[in-house]
Amino acid sequence: MRVDLFDFDLPSDRIALRPASPRDSARMLLVQGAALSDHTVRDLPRLLRAGDMLVFNDTRVIPAQLEGRRGEAKIGATLHKREGPRDWRAFIRNAKRLRDGDSIDFGNGVSAVASQRAEDGSFLLSFDGEEPVELLLERAGRMPLPPYIAGKREADERDAEDYQTMFAREKGAVAAPTAALHFTPSLMHALDAAGIGHETLTLHVGAGTFLPVKAEDTEEHKMHSEWGRIDDATAQRLNEVRAKGGRIIAVGTTSLRLLESAASEDGRIEPFEGDTDIFITPGYGFRAVGGLITNFHLPRSTLFMLVSALMGREVMQAAYAHAIRNGYRFYSYGDASLLLPA
Repeated sequence: MRVDLFDFDLPSDRIALRPASPRDSARMLLVQGAALSDHTVRDLPRLLRAGDMLVFNDTRVIPAQLEGRRGEAKIGATLHKREGPRDWRAFIRNAKRLRDGDSIDFGNGVSAVASQRAEDGSFLLSFDGEEPVELLLERAGRMPLPPYIAGKREADERDAEDYQTMFAREKGAVAAPTAALHFTPSLMHALDAAGIGHETLTLHVGAGTFLPVKAEDTEEHKMHSEWGRIDDATAQRLNEVRAKGGRIIAVGTTSLRLLESAASEDGRIEPFEGDTDIFITPGYGFRAVGGLITNFHLPRSTLFMLVSALMGREVMQAAYAHAIRNGYRFYSYGDASLLLPA
């Protein structure tokens, strides 16, 4: 499909620079079939059904933004995918000043050697020393805010908490599964009381999620792969929910993509561990997921293509136009939508 079919105009003042406080006070647009209605995230217990199951991503964001030097040249690095105990694939700023074999000094005793430059301009960074890389990043790294926020303000101490979900446990993401940022312990208690369950899986979100689609046609776009896991017990419980008529509601596009990667043709969710580069566009036949909670996404992005595949492109264009007219806040720190296909 033509990528320009997924374009829309978004005023810059709709981009949220801080999350709602408290988190579950964020607004939420319900898209049910083609019908639209305005709510808040706290309304979820009455908008879902007893027996439904919410599926969260328990990945934890690491301080994956690094600033360093190769000689006199300033080098910026954003880690996006682990490739070994000490090796990370990274997008590089000022990459023209970097060659295979160069060492980058990130300060605070943290350095890495660059190698294996890829077609997308990324390098493999191999971190020096014996300390776990996670400890090195705690010393030298910063929270990797999305470029549409980082371009407007610097990351600060608040982001260290704001950009983690209450489910964050497994270290490895360089971007938050932001739909889950809206959830609080009190909301989870209300969902439990309403008979709505929850499970977790792990997908380590990469910085590739923010890359623009540069191709003119979706068939020409290459997705970056990300590592994920659904264990056997979780897969079994999810299948039991579906067998009883409950809906699997993915919280975030990351959860949805892993669930669909793990699903067989008949919709059964199988245990999964490994990389996925699934790219969901209109025409895709959903196997496992019966709904999605997600934030509002970038024009021409793979994520807007995904929600268009779930609900229909014209429906989502109308939903986003409604959200813009009515002052919804967009992107990672913005408001939410609940998408329930007819």
